[in-house]
Amino acid sequence: MSSDGAVGTITPISRTGMVVDALRRAILSGELPAGRQLIEADLAGSFGLSKTPVREALKILAGAGLVTMSDYRGAVVRVVDEATAHSVFDVRALLEPVAVKRTVANGFDVAAAEQSLAVADGAVDGTDRSIANRDFHQLLYSNSGNPLLTSMLDGLRDQVTLITITAWTIRPTWEPEAAEHAAILSAAKAGDGPAAAALVLQHIRSFEERALAELARKR
Repeated sequence: MSSDGAVGTITPISRTGMVVDALRRAILSGELPAGRQLIEADLAGSFGLSKTPVREALKILAGAGLVTMSDYRGAVVRVVDEATAHSVFDVRALLEPVAVKRTVANGFDVAAAEQSLAVADGAVDGTDRSIANRDFHQLLYSNSGNPLLTSMLDGLRDQVTLITITAWTIRPTWEPEAAEHAAILSAAKAGDGPAAAALVLQHIRSFEERALAELARKR
C-alpha cells in the first residue's frame, strides 16, 4: 500500500474506491474475519492515506452489508447468522426469478455466462468461485428491463457472497450448486424463461437450506 506521496494525482473518489475494493476482497477472502473491528486510523496507516477515504469506504461497505457500524464499536466486519442469511435469500427468492424470466425473454450474453461458470469451475479458492458464480447470476438477471429491479439485486451481491463463503468455510457444497447453475443456463439458452426462473427459485431455496444448516452447525 502506497503513501500519500506515491498516489500522485489520484482523486479522493478513486482513493475511496481503492480502499473499498481492497477491504471487500479481504473480507470475502476471510483475511478480515467476521467480528473484526475496523479501526479507521489503523486502516489509513496501512493504506498510506488520510482517514477520510477510509471512512467513506467503510460507509460504502456498510451499505453493501459487509460491515456493521455502531457508536459503541465503530465499524466491524459483519457476522453472518441464520437470520441474516434467511432475510437475504428471501429477498432474492422474491426478486431474482422474475428478473431472470424477463432477461431470458430480452436476451443475455450466453458466452459470458458460460465463461463465468468455467471460471467458477476452475477457481482455486472459494472467494474466486463465489465471485464468478455471482457474475453468472448477474448476467441472467441484469437485462430484465427494470433498472430498479437490477439495482436491488445488485445490492445483495456482496451479502450473498459473504454468506456463501461463510457456509463453504464450514463445509464446501459447490458441486451441487455447479450442477444447478448448469441446469439454469441450459433452460436460459433454450429461451425457456419460465423454466429458468423456476430453476433459479429452486436453486436459491436449496442453497439457503444448505447454508442455514451449516450456520446452525457453526453455533
